[in-house]
Order: sequence, then structure tokens, then C-alpha cells
Amino acid sequence: MSSLWTRLPLHWIIRRAARSQGFLDPLEIMARLRGLAQPSEVSEPVELLRAGVVFHARGLINSKVIQNNLDWVWPYWVRRQYDPRDAAFLPRAFSITHVNLTHRNWTAVGVPGHDALPIVDPRGLVTPHLDGWSIDAWVLGDDGDALIPARCEHTRQSLELATDAEVVTRSEQRRLSLESRARVVIDCDGRVRCALELRAAQQGVGEGRLVVSLRPYNPEGVARIHTIALEGNDEWRIDGRPSVGLSSVPDRHVASTYREGDVLFSLDDGDGAPVECEAGLASAAAVYKLSGERRIELTIPLDPIEEPTGDASSLAEITAGAARLRCPQPEYEFLFDAAVASLVLHAPGDVYPGPYTYRRFWFRDAALILHATLCIGLEDLSERALARFFARQTRRGYFRSQEGEWDSNGEVLWILERYRTLTGRELPDEWLDAIARGARWIERKRQDDQPPSPHAGLMPAGFSAEHLGPNDYYYWDDFWSIAGLESAGRLLREHDPHGAERARTEAHRLRDAVDRSLEACRQRLGRDAMPAAPYRRLDAGAIGSLAASYPLGLMGPQDPRVLDCAHYLLDHCCVDEAFFQDMVHSGYNAYLTLHLAQVLLRAGDERYLALVDRVAALASPTGQWPEAIHPATEGGCMGDGQHVWASAEWVLMIRHLFLREEEDALILCPGIPGRWLDARETLAFGPTATRFGPVTVTLQPLNEGAYTLVCQGSWRGEAPTIRCALPGFRVAAETGEGLLLEAEDAALREEGEA
Repeated sequence: MSSLWTRLPLHWIIRRAARSQGFLDPLEIMARLRGLAQPSEVSEPVELLRAGVVFHARGLINSKVIQNNLDWVWPYWVRRQYDPRDAAFLPRAFSITHVNLTHRNWTAVGVPGHDALPIVDPRGLVTPHLDGWSIDAWVLGDDGDALIPARCEHTRQSLELATDAEVVTRSEQRRLSLESRARVVIDCDGRVRCALELRAAQQGVGEGRLVVSLRPYNPEGVARIHTIALEGNDEWRIDGRPSVGLSSVPDRHVASTYREGDVLFSLDDGDGAPVECEAGLASAAAVYKLSGERRIELTIPLDPIEEPTGDASSLAEITAGAARLRCPQPEYEFLFDAAVASLVLHAPGDVYPGPYTYRRFWFRDAALILHATLCIGLEDLSERALARFFARQTRRGYFRSQEGEWDSNGEVLWILERYRTLTGRELPDEWLDAIARGARWIERKRQDDQPPSPHAGLMPAGFSAEHLGPNDYYYWDDFWSIAGLESAGRLLREHDPHGAERARTEAHRLRDAVDRSLEACRQRLGRDAMPAAPYRRLDAGAIGSLAASYPLGLMGPQDPRVLDCAHYLLDHCCVDEAFFQDMVHSGYNAYLTLHLAQVLLRAGDERYLALVDRVAALASPTGQWPEAIHPATEGGCMGDGQHVWASAEWVLMIRHLFLREEEDALILCPGIPGRWLDARETLAFGPTATRFGPVTVTLQPLNEGAYTLVCQGSWRGEAPTIRCALPGFRVAAETGEGLLLEAEDAALREEGEA
């Protein structure tokens, strides 16, 4: 096929056209790039290429606009990334595109079941629509002082979850203060709106101004606004559409085009007439006189991409019966609650790993996110999301979100079994038929077992999880495929006995192929650690191979291949107690750090706790983690600014501090930090779903350092074996309330005295 392609006239035309203009041959460049990866039927997913083109197209516009107009009020990330005195400064030099690489942080607000997810940046800039314009607010004092949050060194931001998610941002500067509250509300007629409440104040005498401004950008960069008009004195029309309602008629309205400059420069001389900007960089300001305090409300109609799903309930109502954490660290409790809120808001129908950059569907993220929602007891939400998986299955059985990802079928089959196991609900026949097709797809997709080679019998080369590196025969894909086949074998046992046996046989064959390949790696590398793929050296991509231990449990806690891999990653790929992913992400990664912590915890290695604490410290004030975190600014440097996979892993990490399922046993309290015990307060987690039924674990302090451990479960069958693994404690007795635990050193003292 490749030789035919090189003979086609189109190839000659492209090469000649490029060279005639002094460019390198683009087809030759692509061929060289392909030479850096293993041959694969899909070089790059079209979806990611499309997203990348959009991302850098905006970055190209940014490069033409921002650096030439630094006197404008730009978002917080621009102020820092373009400031040569700031640690976030990036030289621009020959960079063709200018993108946010230092502060990719934002927090979504929304209501359950609705697709609308406005985002708020760290300084209160609100972007109501996906990839759209934003709203900012400033306070200008009568003495010339200006409170512009994007330019403030410090603000206070929080996430409030009393009913639904609300982001509160507070800024102060000498006599001036500003508080903004952003949330999503549903009107009595069912319409969804973003509500923004602004409270401004100027202390002392004099008359300042509160300025509410339409901004032609968002946390990614420029976003076009061509026309702005104030209709009826209290509603902005943007590009001809009713867009923003104002609770009060402004004392002055000003609008400006790109050629005239930022509207900030026209506050005193603009006439408020409608504007049209050919460059798409119009801005506007509603100006309110400020004597003492002033309160303004804005409402922005939101158009959900899809119809609402489920019952129209508040976030508080939906999570009322979900698992709760009780511990002596309020910040851990808050991070858990914020993570649960993120899971709910990002599963309005399909499951999204983020509200902006990643507001699209991947089976990989969806499976891991839904595992967390299942574990905390959100069964109905999880079922609705899972039911949507099957529309994406091809006739040949491939669960396709992006072409070329060979882990997806295994992930779908695995999460469907987890749903069946954790809820006790039977799967519909049509689901089981799809599971059988999905298992057969894995069987057909595997490489041939002959001739012998390090990749014989494995899944094909592909791009897998993008953070593992270029296309390769990734063990990540193999481990998920094994787990999926084993899940299919159990799920199909009664519905399709022949299909179940076939899936089990195929799982054994794939296991054997992986074991042979890993043995070849052991001999080649001279150690047990698992690389990312059969021909790879050990590198940061090896983090994907830990899936064999967590979350899949295909290898035991003490398997030397898992432990040596974890030790390599600790020694070579961790910076400041966090996993630093060199490949693509180029930053601390919260969810991968927690994957490593889970493996260590399962192995009884106390180093897990430093990783967990570091992830907690890296969370934003609103309890969110971007996909990758800049090591200097600790702001987001890659991916979505609110990564829901990270939220899911935080939920599961907290769960596994209190209990873990191993075969037919519940392991209780294996990861409770010693400082929590030192606080002598009641610790609790639950109810959390397990394969045996929902469980709540409680540790109650007694006198003389002892504890009562209570495991309250609603077992669906025979009660499981329960083992206490609280570090430093042993079971002294069983009481009517639970297990009496005493410190091992106290027990040793008693034996010595005897």
C-alpha cells in the first residue's frame, strides 16, 4: 500500500508544492515520525488531531493578539505567563502558537443531569458557554485605584456545596473589595441559566465604580465577539443573540472594537452605542456608580447540548445517600466532597473527564470515573451512563470512542462486571449480547502467537493512553483486555456458556503471552520491573503497567514485577513526592500519582501516604486538579483545568484507606494515617458498595489508645471474611459492637510485664 501511495501523482504534487515554497516535504516528515513508533493501523486518532488543530489555531490567534496588546486586561494566566518577573514566564521567541501552559485551572458549576458546565478561572472570570466569551468584573476607586482580580497577586476562592456547586471569589485591594458568586440555576419554567452575583464595596467617602465587562477571551485565549448592543438598557445582545441579563440598568454603557483598544480605556468617553468589530475582539462594560456597597446580578441563558437526564434534583439531593468521609483533616473531607460533586456534574448523560478541554467522551476515562460513582453508591447515575455505551459499539464488537484505542473493550467489560458485582443488579440480555461481541473482538484483535517474538499474542500496537508515549504494544492494553475477558467469562456464565468458556480460554492465552513477553523483558533489562511495552526501556510510561495491580488486581500485592516497577517509578519518575510524567503531560499528574500510591498501599509500603498528601496539597482552593501540574507554578500545564479522572482517583484512594476487597475478604483500615489516630477522634467512611453489599467502616477511640472497629454491612449473601489491617494495631477481642483494637506496642509491653 505504501509503495502504491508513493507512486500516486498526489504525493508528487504535495512534495513539489512544498519544496517550491521552501518547505520540507510534509509526507517525508510524517514518515519520519512514524518511524519513531511501532507500526500501527491507526497512527493518530482523528478526534485528537482535530482537537489539537482547534487548540493551536486559537494559539496562533493568541500569538497575533496578546503580545501586541499587553495593556489590555487579560486573564490571570496571561498576566503571569507574559510577566518576565514571574516564575510562570515563558519566552515566546519562535513559538508559533501561544497557549496556556502555566495556569490551566478552572472550576465548573452546573446542576445534575444538565450538559451546561460554565467554568470559573482562579480570579473569578466566568465563561458561561463552551469555548466562548467571558464576563469579568472590576472595582475602580475614586482615587484612581483599580481592583482588577486578574492582576491581583492574591484572591480567595472557594467551592460551596450546600445545595448545588457555587464558586465564590473574593478580591481586596486597599479600600476596594469584590465578591463574585457563580452558579447554575433552573428557572421555574425549566430553563437553565448561569447566575453571577457581584458585590462590590469602597470603604470611606467618595464615589467609585463597579465595572462589569464582556471579554473576548476565555482561559484558553481569544474567543470571538463581533457585535455587542445593550437592548432595553438591561440586556446585552452578543452577535445578535440575547446573552446576558443585568439586574439593574447601568449608569453608563461603553463598547469598544479591537482597533479602539480594550473597553477599559474608553470608560470615560464612550457613548454606549452598539459596536461591530471585524476582528472579532469587541469588548463592553456596564458601569455602576459605587458609594459604599453595590450588588448586581447577571443571568446568562444556557442551552444544554442534550435533554436533561434523570430527575431534576439538586446536587445535595443526589449525593444524600452517597458515601461520606469523617476524619480529623477538614481539607481531606472537603476534597472528597468536591470530588463527588465533580463526578456527578460531569455525568449528565455521557461521562466527561472535564468541563472544557475534555468535554468529550472516552471509554477509558468513563470506566474509571464510573467505578468511583459505583463505589460511593450512585447506582442509578452509573446505570444511565453505562446504558449509553452500547450505541458506540460497532457491528464487529469494538467499543469505539476514538479509533485505534485497544484498551476500550477491556475497560467496558470490566466496568460492566463491576456494576453487576457492586449493585447486585442483573444485566439485560442485550447488554450480555454486547459483552459477548466485545469479548470476541478482543480475541480477533490479538496478534498471532506465532512466530515467537516479544509482542507475539499481545494486543496490536496503538497509541493507548496518550501519556504512555508513541504507538507501541502497550501492556496497559493487554492488562485491560485480560481483565475484560475474565469479566466476560463470569458475566456470560449462564447467558452464553459457550461464549463464557471462550472468553476464559482467551484470557488464559493472553495472560500466557504477557507472561512470556515480560520474562523476555526481565532478561533484557536485568530486573523484574515491567516497562510500558516489550521493546521499551524503563521510563515514565511504565506507570501504565501498574494497572496489573491497581485497579485490576491481575497480579498479587507482592508480585515482584509490580513492586520493582513501583520502586523504579519512585526512584526515577517522582519529583517532590509526586509522579512527574515526562511524556506529553510534562508535569505532576494527580491521578497517576494516586495509581502509584494505590499499588504501594496494597503492598503494605508506607510510602503511599507521602504521595497521597502531596496530591492533596496540589489541589486548587476549589478542590480540583488539572490533568498535569506545572512544577514551578503548581498551576495546570496540560489538559483540562478540572480533570475528573483525578477526582475519581481521590474518591477511590480515600475508600481504600478504609477498606479494600481482596478475593473473598474485606481488608479493613489498611491505610489510616497515624496522625488521624493521634487526633483521638471518630473516623468513618461509607456506605460504600462492595461485592458483598454496602459497608460503612467506623473507628471509635477508647481509653488508653484502644479503638473499636465497626464494620456495618448489609450483606447480599454470606458475610465475608473480615481482616483488620490497621497499621500498628492488633485485634484484642471481639465485642458486641465490633472488634477491640489495641496498639501492638501496648500488647508487647503487657507480654514483657507478664
